[in-house]
Amino acid sequence: MTMREVVIRNVEPMEILSVDHVGPYMQIGKAFDALFGWLSKHNLLAAQMRMIAVYFDDPGVVEENALRSKAGVLLPHPIQASVTVSAPVSATHVKGGEYAVLRHKGPYSDMRAAYEWLYGTWLVQSGREAADAPVFEEYLNSPKDTAPAELLTEICLPLV
Repeated sequence: MTMREVVIRNVEPMEILSVDHVGPYMQIGKAFDALFGWLSKHNLLAAQMRMIAVYFDDPGVVEENALRSKAGVLLPHPIQASVTVSAPVSATHVKGGEYAVLRHKGPYSDMRAAYEWLYGTWLVQSGREAADAPVFEEYLNSPKDTAPAELLTEICLPLV
């Protein structure tokens, strides 16, 4: 049995640079590739940037090919005035407030069970209510240099 612990955390609002993705959530890597290409072209890659993905739809309700998400980064510094945010990149607001945060260790392909537990067990038993806002994930390490079993992802569920 996997041990899971949820921490309630206050999250500051964020403005992330993002690329839209429509389709299976497991294919959001293509949007991250496009985002990193744009960041590289504009000399905005930074070691301290935070990788964040925003997920808008419930895969249990919305057809897989219609799922909407955004691959994003939170830069550690403001963008210089000389850089114009342009397609395929846009600025996306992530609301602040209280979030239930579940840290998942392991491959991204195993995260469905973590979501099912977070929504189906923890949320039901917590006495809390999900806010009408999208969930986001923050990737604490990168699949480019981390074994799948060692990947760390924080699933952040907004609360009322």
